[in-house]
Amino acid sequence: QVQLVESGGGLVQAGGSLRLSCAASGRTISNYDMGWFRQAPGKEREFVAAIAWIKVNTYYSDSVKGRFTISRDNAKNTVYLQMNMLQPEDTAVYYCAASSAARLIPSRTRSAYDYWGQGTQVTVSS
Repeated sequence: QVQLVESGGGLVQAGGSLRLSCAASGRTISNYDMGWFRQAPGKEREFVAAIAWIKVNTYYSDSVKGRFTISRDNAKNTVYLQMNMLQPEDTAVYYCAASSAARLIPSRTRSAYDYWGQGTQVTVSS
């Protein structure tokens, strides 16, 4: 089993930045695809970003493309989400996820991910 713990969430004003971290334990995630999802109050959990195990293959939802950057440090068994130009609509609980089925093109669907973190709250004020 893989345990994932997110951190770095908080309160930020519109236009600000946050960097989320996802620390994995239990086993190495060097050959796992990793993703970030978010869930706003009363909304469905939605895809944000994903990165393949080869690192260079990354994908983003249209709503965050150009503002968010996903990265990974396999030596630290950690995945990051750099969030810039945050807007109130970015307010949500952000979840880290891991997929043991490594892909050259990472999945944007929830069902592709086997392990999930507990989530970290991101609140963006206007």
